Amino acid sequence: MSRNIARQVLEIEAQAIRDLLPRIDADFERAVETVFACAGRVVVTGMGKSGLIGQKISATLSSTGTPSLFLHPAEAIHGDLGRIVKGDVVLAISYSGDTGEVLTLVPQVKRLGSPLAGAADIHLDVSIRQEACPLGLAPTASTTAALAMGDALSMALLERRGFTVEDFAVLHPGGRLGKKLLRVEDAMHAGDDIPRVAPETLMKDVLFEMTRKRLGLTTVTDGEGRLLGVISDGDLRRQMERYGYTLFDRSAGECMTRDPVLVGRRELATRALDLMETRKITALLVVDEAGVIEGVLHLHDLWKTEMI
Repeated sequence: MSRNIARQVLEIEAQAIRDLLPRIDADFERAVETVFACAGRVVVTGMGKSGLIGQKISATLSSTGTPSLFLHPAEAIHGDLGRIVKGDVVLAISYSGDTGEVLTLVPQVKRLGSPLAGAADIHLDVSIRQEACPLGLAPTASTTAALAMGDALSMALLERRGFTVEDFAVLHPGGRLGKKLLRVEDAMHAGDDIPRVAPETLMKDVLFEMTRKRLGLTTVTDGEGRLLGVISDGDLRRQMERYGYTLFDRSAGECMTRDPVLVGRRELATRALDLMETRKITALLVVDEAGVIEGVLHLHDLWKTEMI
């Protein structure tokens, strides 16, 4: 019985969303352009469950490049109306269209010169055939439809703004999502932590530097800090097989790999990880546009951030 009710709920809510597709029309485009042109913020308001949906829509807008805040309509008419300033756009959510607190707020918003209130014919229809609640009382399909339309508006604005992954990373520095958007420069070893040797450094001293810095490699750089090559643990093993113990009398320049895998410091760490996995390596070298070594990103560094 429970499974049947659950399936029925999902079917009704899925249909409520499907019914929105024909309503992505000229009014939707006008709403997108109105919000896009807004010099202020999107003030989202709604009572009860509509208000809870409004809070989520406001949060989604803010996190995808459209500044937004949620304003409780009852609190607005008791002093919080001052949060709305000229240039803001107001997005009001109502199940019935005649929510008393929202209707009381509208003339006050118009007086402040809200663009969307002034263009009152912009209406995003999220009406439904029926609620998914067996009693027909609890907001279910209606809140699902409103939330889905809010997501559609937010994503259309994201696309309209040309909002990028890099922009998203700036707004999400914390939590698990923030870790996924971590940049190489946030996790790499830099400064004195970078293992470095000159091309004329003997391999016995190269080994000491690799052991001291404990990254499983060393960079080989010129006098200006420009990267010439890299010597990894794997290089050491291969060169030992080739030269035996005479290896330690050879120079770093003779034994280095001249085309190491590179990454930029502003690259997302997730992309750096993909590169490591594709190339089957455990570290990447970070250089600037002039080829100067800036850091070393090791797989262990990403483990420490709990990104993987």
